[in-house]
Amino acid sequence: MATAASAASSLQYAPHGVGAASTKKPRSVVPAATARGRRGSVRARGGMAARAAANAEAEAESKSGGHEVLLFEALREGLMEEMKEDPTVCVFGEDVGHYGGSYKVTKGLAEMFGDLRVLDTPIAENSFTGMGVGAAMKGLRPVVEGMNMGFLLLAYNQISNNCGMLHYTSGGQYKIPIVIRGPGGVGRQLGAEHSQRLESYFQSIPGLQMVACSTPYNAKGLMKAAIRSENPVVLFEHVLLYNLKEKIPDEEYICCLEEAEMVRPGEHVTILTYSRMRYHVMQAAKTLVNKGYDPEVIDIRSLKPFDLHTIGNSIKKTHRVLIVEECMRTGGIGASLRSAIIDNFWDYLDAPIMCLSSQDVPTPYAATLEDATVVQPAQIVAAVEQICQ
Repeated sequence: MATAASAASSLQYAPHGVGAASTKKPRSVVPAATARGRRGSVRARGGMAARAAANAEAEAESKSGGHEVLLFEALREGLMEEMKEDPTVCVFGEDVGHYGGSYKVTKGLAEMFGDLRVLDTPIAENSFTGMGVGAAMKGLRPVVEGMNMGFLLLAYNQISNNCGMLHYTSGGQYKIPIVIRGPGGVGRQLGAEHSQRLESYFQSIPGLQMVACSTPYNAKGLMKAAIRSENPVVLFEHVLLYNLKEKIPDEEYICCLEEAEMVRPGEHVTILTYSRMRYHVMQAAKTLVNKGYDPEVIDIRSLKPFDLHTIGNSIKKTHRVLIVEECMRTGGIGASLRSAIIDNFWDYLDAPIMCLSSQDVPTPYAATLEDATVVQPAQIVAAVEQICQ
């Protein structure tokens, strides 16, 4: 589990109260699976069958109860539950009201909570994001939706100069419990303007926390945790994951904003990823297992601060690291993560850290060219084979 010490060691500017959530509700966190192994041949297969059986058993147990939802429905559930319990939670954005949002995350909320708590705004991102910051300063908990994350570049001044700084520049007089969320990433032939990956843009802003959801389960859990946080939180959603279906618990739960998720325990190489690339990695993992490799897959989820406790324990076991991201190579999340790993776990590495990122070009419209700019499963397989030679 992530600790305050591990968060501080991530070499990123941690927001005030990192790890703290509102005391109004209990926090429940699904513990990340951990495994221990010894240094040895990357082809050693000891324990793989037992682990696979244990994973299958755990998966069957998790599916015995709960209800199936799509990822966008899970986000809506989390938002609706928080709005029901806390009257200070409100939503701002373009078409979030009676239209229900461009991807229907806010569908039905205007009818349920009224136009003052689910506020349709003009097409003026800088203005309504600033309004959200002001509302947070005065005691509300606004959730600001960017119809597309690329549009929030128009609000970058408010996010950087106000959202991230006001708690500090006011000497702690103000808290900014705001959530800024919306779809991003490379879709399917959405063109360059709607295919931007802006994680690295916001990563450099002091005072912000950043998380990326990848499943209906963690989408709901991270949404609820972000709303309860006293920090400004940017929640990244991927446009191609909204229709992903999964069974989630009927009972209330939240996910920790500072913890990574162990997706697949393994022995030979640590693969760090997040958002849509989680599924490209898991597709590649099937091929790698057939080839005799045993990759450990971690969805880092927390993009700022990194969960170096979970990441470090994995590296100490596998001694090899591959980072797979959809963000750009230059100045991306992978570059920051690689730097943090080198600074903290250099002595445990048996091979250079490899990082697979998107090409540093605007995303083409043509489908074949679009695929060429994004990391594909075959590239992940080849990278693991190279690392484990």
